[in-house]
Amino acid sequence: MNKLWAVALMMVAGSASAQSHLDRVMQSKTLNVCTTGDYKPYTFLRSDGGYEGIDISMAESLAKSLGAKVNWVPTSWKMLMPDFLAKQCDIALGGVSVTLKRQQTAWFANPLGTDGKIPLVRCADKAKYQTIEQLNQPQVRLVEPAGGTNEAFVHSHLPQANLTLFHDNVTIFQQLVDNKADVMITDASEALYQQKRYPQLCAVNADKPMQYGEKAYMLPRDDISWKLYVDQWLHLSTATGEYQQIVGQWLATE
Repeated sequence: MNKLWAVALMMVAGSASAQSHLDRVMQSKTLNVCTTGDYKPYTFLRSDGGYEGIDISMAESLAKSLGAKVNWVPTSWKMLMPDFLAKQCDIALGGVSVTLKRQQTAWFANPLGTDGKIPLVRCADKAKYQTIEQLNQPQVRLVEPAGGTNEAFVHSHLPQANLTLFHDNVTIFQQLVDNKADVMITDASEALYQQKRYPQLCAVNADKPMQYGEKAYMLPRDDISWKLYVDQWLHLSTATGEYQQIVGQWLATE
């Protein structure tokens, strides 16, 4: 069975190779990367127009492996999938969560690690927001960026809470500090990062997320040649320590 599957995979790869993003990137010397630029430590658009972050450095590494340059394609969490399709991005990255809804339209490279949704709150209120039951109350003021998995989690798990959608995922944390909101549901990785930047804020139960999650790079659907290349590049980046070095170097500068 395994041999038959391997043969079938090779046939699919062969038939798709002429149309593969792999060939297009190598020929055009351009890697089109969709990213939101508002999700530290993965992706951030600086005031000078340049991007930085863990996944930004990884995108540059991927482009270098193909002898290409990165063309950054700005997007938002709400428009991530429409932009990914309409603007013909070769990859989307910057803390993108794996979801079945996204999987219906796109593919994902092998996951980089696990993550999950937790509350980010003012440290003084940490004991008040430990459970779904405590959070799912009309008096609890939630603030979330529009269109992403954080908003989706609130709609599905915390329908009774008072939700406000905020326009800027970079300054949204100040809403908690200024007591304009009580809780932001976000990924544990972001919550742990932001609590270092905002001493007034605390990540709640970061080691016990309320929902299992994974981070991965989003790829065009049905392009097996491209996925196999990206997966192999990721494997080697991890095996050689390149990925861990990029994570350490970027976080060390913050």
